[in-house]
Amino acid sequence: MNLSLAAPSAFRGNLLVPLSRCTSCFKLDLRFQHSDGFRHSRCRRSLFKLIRDPRSSRRRGIACSVTEPDNGSDEKEKEADKNGETPRVEDSSEQSIPPPVDAEQLNEFSDENKGQSDVQNMDDSNEVASGSPLPGVKPQKLDEAIKIPKETIEILKNQVFGFDTFFVTSQDPYEGGVLFKGNLRGQAAKSYDKISKRLKDKFGDEYKLFLLVNPEDDKPVAVVVPRTTLQPETTAVPEWFAAGSFGLITVFTLLLRNVPALQSDLLSTFDNLNLLKDGLPGALVTALILGVHELGHFLAAKDTGVKLGVPYFVPSWQIGSFGAITRIRNIVPNREDLLKVAAAGPIAGYALGLLLLLLGFVLPPSDGIGVVVDASVFHESFLAGGIAKLLLGNVLKEGTAISINPLVIWAWAGLLINAINSIPAGELDGGRISFALWGRKASLRFTGVSIALLGVSSLLNDVAFYWVVLIFFLQRGPIAPLSEEITDPGEKYVAIGVTVLLLGLLVCLPYPFPFTEETITSF
Repeated sequence: MNLSLAAPSAFRGNLLVPLSRCTSCFKLDLRFQHSDGFRHSRCRRSLFKLIRDPRSSRRRGIACSVTEPDNGSDEKEKEADKNGETPRVEDSSEQSIPPPVDAEQLNEFSDENKGQSDVQNMDDSNEVASGSPLPGVKPQKLDEAIKIPKETIEILKNQVFGFDTFFVTSQDPYEGGVLFKGNLRGQAAKSYDKISKRLKDKFGDEYKLFLLVNPEDDKPVAVVVPRTTLQPETTAVPEWFAAGSFGLITVFTLLLRNVPALQSDLLSTFDNLNLLKDGLPGALVTALILGVHELGHFLAAKDTGVKLGVPYFVPSWQIGSFGAITRIRNIVPNREDLLKVAAAGPIAGYALGLLLLLLGFVLPPSDGIGVVVDASVFHESFLAGGIAKLLLGNVLKEGTAISINPLVIWAWAGLLINAINSIPAGELDGGRISFALWGRKASLRFTGVSIALLGVSSLLNDVAFYWVVLIFFLQRGPIAPLSEEITDPGEKYVAIGVTVLLLGLLVCLPYPFPFTEETITSF
């Protein structure tokens, strides 16, 4: 054990090192250091003495007494140095020895000084301008800079975090809050609950804790920000008014989509509004699938405590609607809850859409004619083409027109809208699902790949063109941070999320196999 004391500051005192703390021999080396341009003073002889601690009959220690020279001694030393003489060192053993100081007290004093130094270093840097403390969060604009007091930072480090939850090794200012780096202890979910409880006991609802993954090194980090930075952004136009306006336009496009006579000349629609009533059955079926989709989101959100905004239905003259944009109004607790909310809508929509699709293939048209389509139309979807081939068999031949129940087309449109929303990109349902399954970094990569593929597809398909524009400007993210992003969702919910993504692929990918008559040869 080495103790180094820096001159010029004079040191006077005793050091008690308990022998019970060391199981082997140790070396006590008392050295005085001096800086450039400052002459160190010579100390009197140090006195080491084995003593017994009066508080315990078992504790023994080494007492170290160091006395500093008085001013007269300093003058004598200087004079001796000039004459080249060596000053006489007086024996200090006869001097009275002050009572020893316990090493625990000395360590506490050192820790206090270290903590004050850390806070002082942090104090100048944690005054930061107000802004978004985390990706995807749009806080209110505050008039004054946000500042977390240095006393609060010390309480966070020493009393809120700890060895049993998250051992802090360093901290940095982070846009209105503080980012703590360190080592996560135990399961992330349990540690988050413990830290959150301590944070609330100390500060109430003043601060919000996030347990995230650092994208630089993929290690856990904790972020504490004032809740005033997390207030939802207000809009100039009331949300319900904007959503209602988009909803009315979507009703019109759904009706228009199911009237083939108006598809070739959209401008004639206003002169033939009476024809829109012919598209009412198809619009109702597609709207029913969309409504069940949104209902699934809201039921799952209610179960998990997630607050959703009013859905904005996006009109489309090609397929009637692109679905709805639904904002998450509060902070989602974890990835499993996000997965439940994001996957519930597509699962409900796919379930109803597949049921209606199967009924369309099984039930004959009500008028006996139905809708006459070319068999090649089923090449546009692997799912629809596979089901058609399975149920229609040899009736489905290349270049042959067939009559089907219009319910097939209406249900197929609803499945396509579900599939488009299941694309793993941005803040779409599929983007939120990929985030919940594999984390933020993987979600960003899926978003980039999906937008690139849609961009290439838009050269051949106008639906892909409009959809990539919509994603890029409205839905590309980033997804707002979750309270705790480290814990993976349960296996059951992972299977549900993967199923949603696969169904989306099956609906969007083409059916590659030709529709030919199967011949059975008997030997």
